[in-house]
Amino acid sequence: MIDRRKHYVIFIIVFPLLVTYLHFSIFKDQSPHIVLEELYYIPLGLGSLFFGLRGALLIYLYVSALYLPYFSGNWTATYLSLIDRLLHLLFSGMFTFLTGFLVDCDKELQKQSERDRLLASIGKVSTTIVHDLKNSLITILGFAKHIREGKGNPNVAIQAIIESAQNMERIVYDVLDFTKPIRFELKEEDMRSVLNRACNSCTVKTEREGVTLSLDIPAEPVNIAIDSFQMQRALINIIDNAIEASGTGQNVIIGMTYGKNYMVIKIKDRGAGMDKETLENIFMPFYSKKSEGTGLGMYIAKRIIEEQGGKIRIKSKTGWGTEVILSLPCKLLDEKKEGAI
Repeated sequence: MIDRRKHYVIFIIVFPLLVTYLHFSIFKDQSPHIVLEELYYIPLGLGSLFFGLRGALLIYLYVSALYLPYFSGNWTATYLSLIDRLLHLLFSGMFTFLTGFLVDCDKELQKQSERDRLLASIGKVSTTIVHDLKNSLITILGFAKHIREGKGNPNVAIQAIIESAQNMERIVYDVLDFTKPIRFELKEEDMRSVLNRACNSCTVKTEREGVTLSLDIPAEPVNIAIDSFQMQRALINIIDNAIEASGTGQNVIIGMTYGKNYMVIKIKDRGAGMDKETLENIFMPFYSKKSEGTGLGMYIAKRIIEEQGGKIRIKSKTGWGTEVILSLPCKLLDEKKEGAI
């Protein structure tokens, strides 16, 4: 953008000089019937568009200085020619002021519109976060009272409290990760263990939704350099979405394969699938069509995977289901250090 502005500045400076030179070199001391002075409107218009009113007025003064020789010699031999030159200065000045003023007004309207959209987004996100945290707090307080009063099954109450607290923890982590860089602590981990822990974390949800998880992983260890905590968070977000998209009695299939350079994890559900709009915006922060959640889950999952050298892509079709494909480089910690050296 800066280079482009430099090019426009060079053009605006050189073009009026060229017009003046051509005008006088072609017509010399004669005042022609057809003049090139209208070409001065080109740099004036460009100056207004790209630099606003203040920049346009400076360019107008520069162009007017180049136009002063037109008032000398035979160029203003008659009163009509003098009036013609003065009118040109007047009209070009009015043109410059009007276009510069309108461009400044348009830029200010755009800034105000962006501020309004930002405030609306902040309000929407704040409302969503407060709503989700409030629901979890209500659950925790309600079951805590049941335990104190000796009502119901305490094990069920404790499990509900733990699940609600974990949900609140996820919301807090999601918001923090959106507002600051994610820190990674790479260690050599068996990706099978990371995937197993992610699936175990989703067990309560699968039981509640009546969905089953099918896990197909290699028999031998798949060790790679990774931040297991962050990767587990990314996998939980993706698996949770697959569970929520599935109907009662349906199965979410999770498979892992690996080769020399990359390992691949596929998470597939047989739910309703995504429409085109959802598929295009699934990784946009705060985008969600669900009644609950911040809309940050898939955005953060993508960040976690890509910042560790991986890739994520989604195949989905309405009525067909959704398949999320993760690919991660099969590098050990020593290999990463050698690459850094």
